[in-house]
Amino acid sequence: MAMTSWVAWIVAAITFGTIIMYGSVGEILTEKAGNLNLGVPGIMYLGAIGSLAGAFFYENGNPEAIPLVSALIALACALAASLLGGLLYSLMTVTLRANQNVTGLTLTILGGGIANFFGGSLVKLSGGVGQISVAAASSAIRAQIPVLSSGLGFVGKILFSHGLLTYVAVVIALAAHFVLNKTRIGLNLRAVGENPSTADAAGINVTRYKYVTTCIGAMIEGLGGMYYVMDYVKGTWDAGGSLEALGWLAVALVIFTSWKPRNAIYGAYLFGFCYWVYLYIPSGLSAQLAKMLGAANITYMQNLYRMIPYLVTIVVLVFVSKRKKRENQNPASLGISYFREER
Repeated sequence: MAMTSWVAWIVAAITFGTIIMYGSVGEILTEKAGNLNLGVPGIMYLGAIGSLAGAFFYENGNPEAIPLVSALIALACALAASLLGGLLYSLMTVTLRANQNVTGLTLTILGGGIANFFGGSLVKLSGGVGQISVAAASSAIRAQIPVLSSGLGFVGKILFSHGLLTYVAVVIALAAHFVLNKTRIGLNLRAVGENPSTADAAGINVTRYKYVTTCIGAMIEGLGGMYYVMDYVKGTWDAGGSLEALGWLAVALVIFTSWKPRNAIYGAYLFGFCYWVYLYIPSGLSAQLAKMLGAANITYMQNLYRMIPYLVTIVVLVFVSKRKKRENQNPASLGISYFREER
């Protein structure tokens, strides 16, 4: 395979992986506090539609829209929408002590419904399918590093041909890893996730930690939705359900990383590399495999290749379930509501 194909494959893997990295890191923080939030896809939907709506109403009918301003509006709206999702989940599971699994799944359905409803409305306002565009915000978010992206050959293409949010995702993952493992806040948070009654007895405000961490995690997940809309699909709306599938991959990636945010970086890029394999496998090899398997044509092989990231997810889940080290397992109180009066 030519070097240009390898470079294109790696760049596509980084772009794809960044989306699920945001969702995974946000969920890792949430689960470290003992909250199992299966509403990651819904919160990513909220971040996506929030950013798109904010930028759309600023740019629509405004020929002098400033890209940076539009991008900041999109960012603020994405964070606000995803924060509301995190607050709703926290209210239901921490204050009202509702079942976390049911609440998370409901949030996924709710977030997807809200996003597709308003996304469809924006499509109508813009004149029909394919007409909606927030070019100013998208161009600002997808802007590459000027000299490095084009002046260093394939190295520059791989490392510096991405928008700002790609690098922010890595910084957030490393920062989350540092906070969890090197600070007192991280120690307290892990104590809340492992044994909230003991943490409460030690003077740690369990409710505050659960609320704040879940909301911060939700906002990070919302950034993943914003990145999907503004960078991955270049400032338009996709009602095909791809974002929901990515949200579930992000949840699976949490287990793959053993609840370590730093591991989400290479794990997300690995998933991205597997996802795009069907586009970059040489056609000759695909033809030979199709012949060996008795497939009618190469198209069938491409459909099989598209299964690879999901097969990898299943293999990873089986592998992780066999780990014996406690530090590689989920927090002990994950998914369990804390009843202070029973302490």
